[in-house]
Amino acid sequence: MPIRLENVGIAVRDIEEAIAFFTDLGLTVLGRDTVSGGWSDTAVGLDGNHARIAMLQTPDGEGRLELFEHLHPAAVEVEPAVPNQVGMHRVAFLVDDLDAALETAARHGCHPLRGVATYEDQFRLTYLRGPSGIIVMLAERLQGG
Repeated sequence: MPIRLENVGIAVRDIEEAIAFFTDLGLTVLGRDTVSGGWSDTAVGLDGNHARIAMLQTPDGEGRLELFEHLHPAAVEVEPAVPNQVGMHRVAFLVDDLDAALETAARHGCHPLRGVATYEDQFRLTYLRGPSGIIVMLAERLQGG
């Protein structure tokens, strides 16, 4: 059976803040909606599920993020994920210019967790804490890498 990754869903505290961050990095909003009702309760597994959603796409058209802000039931706050936590904890983007991407992230108050590293002369990369505590990896492929 063929399988294809459709999108990665990320719950956020403030959907407008998250959209601003990801669109400044270069993603495009494909659509927005508010979802609720029986189908939503069943699919998501929450009674009375009501959320604002936005689908964003990378410039190459291959990657998509679905952002959702829960209106009901209320979002559950947890400690921000750490890089060695079991479970899904980050989203990664390949960028043409890491320094420019970091300047964009900084305008949103998002900075590297520690710094920028070079992996085997192939990539410059870093993890940063994005909106709602999301860990975002940004990587730039180096010449010859």
